[in-house]
Amino acid sequence: MVLTQSIGVESGLQYLSESQEPRESRSPNQELLPLTASVNSRDRLEIGGCEVTALVEQFGSPLYILDEETLRATSSQYRDAFKRYYPGESQVLYASKAWSCLAVCAIAASEGLGIDVVSSGEIKTALQAGVEPDKIYFHGNNKSRTEIELAVTSGCTIVADNWWDLKTLAELGKLGVSHKAGEPTRVMVRFTPGIECHTHDYIKTGQIDSKFGFDPNSLGEVFKFISEEPSLSCVGLHAHIGSQIFEVQPHHDLAEVIIQALTKARSYDLPATEINIGGGLGIRYTETDDPPSIQDWAQTICSAVVAACDRHQLPWPKLLCEPGRSLVGTACVTAYTVGSEKVIPGVRTYLSVDGGMSDNPRPITYQSVYRVLAANKMSAPLTETVTVAGKHCESGDILIKDAKLPKCQPGDILVVTATGAYNYSMASNYNRVPRPAAVLVNNGEVNTIVQRETDEDLLRFDRLPERLGVKK
Repeated sequence: MVLTQSIGVESGLQYLSESQEPRESRSPNQELLPLTASVNSRDRLEIGGCEVTALVEQFGSPLYILDEETLRATSSQYRDAFKRYYPGESQVLYASKAWSCLAVCAIAASEGLGIDVVSSGEIKTALQAGVEPDKIYFHGNNKSRTEIELAVTSGCTIVADNWWDLKTLAELGKLGVSHKAGEPTRVMVRFTPGIECHTHDYIKTGQIDSKFGFDPNSLGEVFKFISEEPSLSCVGLHAHIGSQIFEVQPHHDLAEVIIQALTKARSYDLPATEINIGGGLGIRYTETDDPPSIQDWAQTICSAVVAACDRHQLPWPKLLCEPGRSLVGTACVTAYTVGSEKVIPGVRTYLSVDGGMSDNPRPITYQSVYRVLAANKMSAPLTETVTVAGKHCESGDILIKDAKLPKCQPGDILVVTATGAYNYSMASNYNRVPRPAAVLVNNGEVNTIVQRETDEDLLRFDRLPERLGVKK
């Protein structure tokens, strides 16, 4: 894919893909905008055949706009790539922490994907979205007993992260808690592979000093414990090295580490026939980002796993992966309405919008960088350098510093790209601001998939002690 590299010399049109490849062959994680993004005759941005400004008029802003075609294309590219490059059985799971809602989970399931969950809320969302329980994998470093029991009785696979998980599972087994009477609970063991990658410290998970997973030196003790518990069946191993990764070598190295561990599990007569190599493939947030394509990432992993199995004379295990950000991230944009402007001569111009850190906490949390464009004047020259500020009472509530935009007025519609992952899912009610609505667009059709919260919703769970009641 080719994009104009010099930001600020053209217009918002430079954010559209210049690739001549058909949509279905482009790797969505390498795009800045959804695959269906286009500009209509009114010089306005369209996503999924729907004009963004018209969507804001109908549904308000801030507004998450999810493109169904891009989400389906990403899902099918992952699914088909693993079928193409791996000679054994494979299963792609959607890491739903990126954005767990009924519509996203239902689309992923309809494309043949399973779901990776980390809470009772995510379990229930996946089940209600129609995901088969045997395709739901329950992760987490501090699962509650109630959550574990829900996952077991629902028929999910439990990814054991620590001794608390294993001992709780064993206790439940002794009490007869199971999905089907007489059947052991499917368990995968997560361990830290000791592989570091170049990404933000907060989203590294593969290094030894991590809150996730068993220490690799304790695996022998772990396998022995499971082998002596008839209510548990160790079906495989899980390891994950991080998120927003642009390198393929760490994933190549992971294959050898996890296959060595699988060989060790087999020495304890465990029926370990699955490996989950996690996710972590990065996406393009800015035009300088250069992540591998889904095809290249999948090919690297598949070839490395096959080679490692050959070295250890091990049959090909079932190969699982769990993309989250790279599956939904670039399928969504967030639309905002421009409000006030503050010009500090010789210093900075602040352009404020009607959202901010409550709908996108990643800039203030991870110092994440995004791109923005004016959806109602796509061909206008980028003559202004502004800082796009949120509306919250926090100096750090800045969405984008030094953004290149055309001259904007109150009421103009700005679109921030690649907001499908960890935006809605990490949204808050800071300053008592209701969370935005989300819509799904596809071929000119629009459907609400998350209803906009109201001020009344925020008050619904408040309780006022009688002695503090308002005196009339």
